[in-house]
Amino acid sequence: MRGGHPTPASNPAATAARPPAVVVGGGISGLIAARELAAAGSAVTVLEASSAWGGCVGSHVVAGLHLDSGAESFATRSSAVADLARELGLADRIVAPHPGGAWVQLPDGPQELPKTGVLGIPANAWDPEVRRSLGLAGAIRASFDRWLPASVGTSSDVTSVSALVRTRMGKRVLERLVSPVVGGVHSADPALLDVDMVAPGLRAGIRAHGSLAAAVAAQRKGASSSSGASSGPAKAGSAVAGLKGGMNTLVDALVADLRERGVQLLTDRRASDVVKTRQGWRVTAGDSQYDAGRLVVALDGPAAVGLLEKSLPELSGLRPAPGPLVSLVTMVVDLPQLDDRPRGTGILVAPETPGIKAKALTHATAKWDWLAGEAGPGTHVLRLSYGRREEAGGGADVVMDDESLLASALEDASALLTVPVSRADIVDWDVVRWAGALPFAAVGHKQRVAQARQVCAAADRLTVVGGWLAGNGLAAVVADTRTQLASLRTDGSPIL
Repeated sequence: MRGGHPTPASNPAATAARPPAVVVGGGISGLIAARELAAAGSAVTVLEASSAWGGCVGSHVVAGLHLDSGAESFATRSSAVADLARELGLADRIVAPHPGGAWVQLPDGPQELPKTGVLGIPANAWDPEVRRSLGLAGAIRASFDRWLPASVGTSSDVTSVSALVRTRMGKRVLERLVSPVVGGVHSADPALLDVDMVAPGLRAGIRAHGSLAAAVAAQRKGASSSSGASSGPAKAGSAVAGLKGGMNTLVDALVADLRERGVQLLTDRRASDVVKTRQGWRVTAGDSQYDAGRLVVALDGPAAVGLLEKSLPELSGLRPAPGPLVSLVTMVVDLPQLDDRPRGTGILVAPETPGIKAKALTHATAKWDWLAGEAGPGTHVLRLSYGRREEAGGGADVVMDDESLLASALEDASALLTVPVSRADIVDWDVVRWAGALPFAAVGHKQRVAQARQVCAAADRLTVVGGWLAGNGLAAVVADTRTQLASLRTDGSPIL
């Protein structure tokens, strides 16, 4: 089969005149790209290798509760996700987390995670919560940031999160605040991550405002303005929002919107080959071929390069490292002792904390009031995350079977929440694994992204989107995907 988009019988002449577009990948970036293409007048076909839409914005049912199995919130540093939700009729579903705040488990005990931070970097070293975590000597060292020249940490072309923080604020900030947050959010050691990818604009903020602390404060102020929140300092973990019913409702709304626009959505269609043609591109998926005047590849980095490198050999040397295998253990427990939210909305774990294998625990019913209402009194949803890239020691990911993960989750939850959680307390549980869902933004990744985009831009009628190019998180992916596709429709003409 060629030209994979069928012609609706209602208006065959009009549809035949619409330029065909194919999107490879049905994650969030692929669905948004399809929406932009359809709005610009293209007849769009989306090919998804799996049987489900949304990629890492997934869902599962545990103890009768419809829960997020992947992303469960979005950063409010920009209005990108909220704007999309409003366009899809979800404005009344946007909710803020419970203001209980988050905690961090350090080798010497738990502490409330300081407010007004970016990646755990504090805006004020003398905030009481920061000082408790750092100690007097650590707070004094972090304060040196104010007097360092703005060029320190910003003059090199690339730098890691670790190098920037250590240079400007010292080892204590890095180990006790930044490492737990970066490990929980990005599943990686901050020494391995490009700061310009995981915290875009932060180094520019140092040059503009004179210090790392001031740059953090400016970013948090901007996030509050974008989200409509008050200008006062908020608890850690509050610079996010969610959707009542879960982030997976965004996927449902996107899919419904695409169907209304006449987009053909095909699951279980793994693209195995793409070839440049005189009219555009030809995509092979199974026994079928699809001709496209415009091709959008919305896959993870290694898969995108693997699909395109035959036609664009220059991409071969720009293949990013795969993201880590992340395992999420979700437990629904009957445990009224957790009604008091002993660790707020959740707790991040410093890498050197003895006896804890999890990198983070989200107390979902403490974080989202709507979920607590659905679960009912005394019933709680706990989600523990496992897997850091550095744990593999440069080799294959460390894989634990489901029963081993559950055993670790029970032990870790008991230690982190200070409330014993036993197997007898479990109503239901599930394990979900995400292989490569978190893009691994190694040092120098921003420059490689720029090169990859140059190569793709030089190839006519091709757009490549996704988290490996945009950066981790829904806010980055949504904003970048719409930006990349917007340039193709600025004059209102069909995308060719």
